Amino acid sequence: MRLNKYIIRSTFVGALGGLLFGFDTAVISGTTAGLTRTFGLANVHWLIPLLGHVTVSQLGITVSIALWGTVIGALTAGSLGQKYGSREMLRLTAILYILSSLGCAFAPSWNLLLAARFLGGLGIGGSSVLGPVYIAELAPAHLRGRLVGTFQINIVIGILLAYLSNYLISLANLGAAEWRWKLGVAAVPALIFFVLLFTIPRSSRWLSTQNRFDEAREVLEMMGSPNSEAELQDVRESLHLELSQKSASLFERMNGRFRYGKPIFLAIAIGAFNQLSGINAILYYLNDIFAAAGFSRMSSNLQAVAIGLMNLLATMVGMALIDRVGRKMLLLIGAVGTCFSLASVAAIFASHRHQELLVWALVAYIGFFAISQGAVIWVYISEVFPTRVRGKGQSLGSGTHWVMNAILSYVFPVIALRSGAYPFMFFSAMMVLQFVVVLFFFPETKQVSLEELQRKLKII
Repeated sequence: MRLNKYIIRSTFVGALGGLLFGFDTAVISGTTAGLTRTFGLANVHWLIPLLGHVTVSQLGITVSIALWGTVIGALTAGSLGQKYGSREMLRLTAILYILSSLGCAFAPSWNLLLAARFLGGLGIGGSSVLGPVYIAELAPAHLRGRLVGTFQINIVIGILLAYLSNYLISLANLGAAEWRWKLGVAAVPALIFFVLLFTIPRSSRWLSTQNRFDEAREVLEMMGSPNSEAELQDVRESLHLELSQKSASLFERMNGRFRYGKPIFLAIAIGAFNQLSGINAILYYLNDIFAAAGFSRMSSNLQAVAIGLMNLLATMVGMALIDRVGRKMLLLIGAVGTCFSLASVAAIFASHRHQELLVWALVAYIGFFAISQGAVIWVYISEVFPTRVRGKGQSLGSGTHWVMNAILSYVFPVIALRSGAYPFMFFSAMMVLQFVVVLFFFPETKQVSLEELQRKLKII
């Protein structure tokens, strides 16, 4: 099967959810100061039953509330996608993005801002599951890594656009309304995404799960399959259990063990380590990190654009290598590189010297992350589960990713206030642990069909 206009268009549109994902993820970094001034955000003491008086960061809540929405979106999107189809559910995520952007732009109070950001989180979580699954189920095996990887490329393009948008809007001198423009501008690409989702077909594999085989065959032929009948038969054979029972449990037991135990472990591990690298906590508080090192607001915005550009370039390199070098090797290389880069950042904050090297250490960190975990995570999770539970498995891996993200993003500013070095020391140590886990437990999945991979993992 070769690339044709239908594969390219479907991949492009499916991956646009990643652009909105990336934009919504990073745009908050340029608004933290404005939000703090507008709503008087501070560390406050709240009385929490059983815990007593607990110090709570209102800024941390503002940043992390979207992530708890993301957790819910990620954990529920898989089941909804399997029931109604990824394409249809992606339309819902587009609506959530639109409502969130407009809600943030016009929020009159902190509580309504939190509600709007929570809606955006639902959209991010849903698209993080549905986009890669949709693309993986349409893509030919030899191109699957690169095509699913376009979702990650769109994420980093979205991150770069968020940093660039923050910088350009800051030049307009909009005063107290500046943060509203920064958060509200995402409504435009969200609306475009919603419209384009009406121009792409359903997934042939999803149609097969619904016994709609004639439609599935038409989609395969549209995608340029050289032998649509043979390919459809292969898909049907991999779905034979689902054809006899409409609901499949991700935690199904067989012979005294979890049938999908190995894929479950892999999805949880890669989702957790992706965040234990510190990537999202760093992206959310990037401007604050530079401010702590003595950079001005305008300079911080420019440094963020440079890091966003490195993120994009390195991700493109990762996408070019993912089907050649392989997923496992990229993860190993990235673990080593991010470990040393994070250790360098920790040393700069601990010694209060060589702050001018901070941007270079972070650029190196972003580069190593992007060519490894950034390029691999969504591809890998979408590959290791069989079709009958792929959506649920994607939700589990993505949900793990977002739970860790929410926890670390809330805790980061609290710990960093004690010492800027502590968070980076922790993240560096986690990369050592990731190297060991990947080396001994992760299988290579490059250029293996989804059906062959199921047999390789002994789950079919």
